[in-house]
Amino acid sequence: MNAPADVVIIGAGVIGAATAYFASRKGLRVTVLDQGAPGSGTSSACEGNILVSDKELGPELELTRYSLSVWHGDLEEHKGLWEFEAKGGVIVASRESSLESLNRVMAAQSGFGVSVVPLDAAELRGLEPNINPAALGGASYPEDCQVQPMLVVAHLLRLARQNGAVVIPNTKVTGFLRRGDSVIGVRTATGIFHAGAVVNCAGTWAGQLAALAGVRVPVLPRRGFVMVTEPLAPMVHHKVYAAEYIDNVGSSDAGLQTSPVVEGTASGTILIGSSRERVGFDARVSAEALQKMASNALELFPFLERVKVLRHYHGFRPYCPDHLPVIGPDERAPGLWHSAGHEGAGIGLSAGTGKLLAQALAGEATDLPLDAFAPARFGEPAPASAFSAREETPA
Repeated sequence: MNAPADVVIIGAGVIGAATAYFASRKGLRVTVLDQGAPGSGTSSACEGNILVSDKELGPELELTRYSLSVWHGDLEEHKGLWEFEAKGGVIVASRESSLESLNRVMAAQSGFGVSVVPLDAAELRGLEPNINPAALGGASYPEDCQVQPMLVVAHLLRLARQNGAVVIPNTKVTGFLRRGDSVIGVRTATGIFHAGAVVNCAGTWAGQLAALAGVRVPVLPRRGFVMVTEPLAPMVHHKVYAAEYIDNVGSSDAGLQTSPVVEGTASGTILIGSSRERVGFDARVSAEALQKMASNALELFPFLERVKVLRHYHGFRPYCPDHLPVIGPDERAPGLWHSAGHEGAGIGLSAGTGKLLAQALAGEATDLPLDAFAPARFGEPAPASAFSAREETPA
C-alpha cells in the first residue's frame, strides 16, 4: 500500500509531465506512473513542434493559442532547458489551387488573432533561399516554435519532483480501484495507489486504459516517420511545409498519407516528415512511407537530392476521430480524468493542457472551458469484455 495522493497520473510523456508540473505547483500531492521509461512513447518519436499555423478555427486553435501563452509565460524562465526556439513556420503553395486555399485559411486565422504574413514568390525566397523556384508563394507564421521534446519531459518531471511529486517508472496499471461507480485509485503489479483523482495520460494506450475503467475513449495509434540528414551549414531556416499538410493533419483516412515537412536544427541536421497511417501498433519500417517522404521533400527543397539521410525513426501518435483531444473529468466514472488524443500537436498543447487540468484538479475555474474536450462526448460504454478487468474496492 502506497501513501494516498491527491492525483495519480498514468503516463510520463509530455502531457503527463506537464500535468504533474502544474498540479504539483498548485500544492497537490502527485504520483506519476509509467509502464516504461518517462518519455519513451510518442514524446520520444516526434519533432517537438509548437505550431499555430496548421490549426483550423475552433477549440483546438483556442487551446493552441492559450498553450503558446503558457510556453511564453509560466514556462518562460525554463526555455533554455528544452532548447525552445521561436524559429517561425513557412507554408509553401506550389499550385494556384493550393494558394487560393491557403489565402482562405490565412484570412480566417487572422480574424482569430493569429499572426500570419502572406508571401509572394519573391518574399518566400527571401525567407527560404533554397526553396523550389517553382513555388508560387506562401505564408509566414512567426508564432510557430520548436523544442527538444525529451528535454521537456525530463525537466518538467524534475521540476515536479522538486515540488514534491513522485515519479515511478516501469509500473504498469492493471486495474482501477472502485468505490461504487467512483474511481479511487489504481492497481499495479507492484502495489496499490489510492488517489483523489486518477488522470489517464497514457497517450496511444489511453483507449485501452479507459476500457479498464469501463468507459470508451476512442484514442488510437497513428504511425508516423521522421528522417534525419547529415549535418549541413544552415540551409533551411524555418519549419517549412506544403499547404497540403493542413488537409492531411485533419484527415480521418486510415491509409498512408504523406506531405512534405522540412526543418533545420541547431546541430545542422535536417528533419524530414511527414507521414501518418493507422496500422495499429505495427512498428515495422515502411519503405513506401520513407520513399514518399523523400520524394515530397525534394519538391520543396531540390538541393536535398545531394544530401545523405543518416537515419530515420518512427512512433505512434494518439489519434482521436474528431481530431480533438480528450481533456477533463469523466462523468461516467467519477474520479477518473483523461488527457490524451492530442495526436501530432501534443508537444505544443502540453503546456496549456497541463495548466488547465491542474486548475480543474485544484477545484479552480479554468482559464479556458474544457467542454469541447469532454470525455463524455463518447457516450458509448467500453466493450463488455473490458468490465471483467475492473478492480472493485469495498467502501
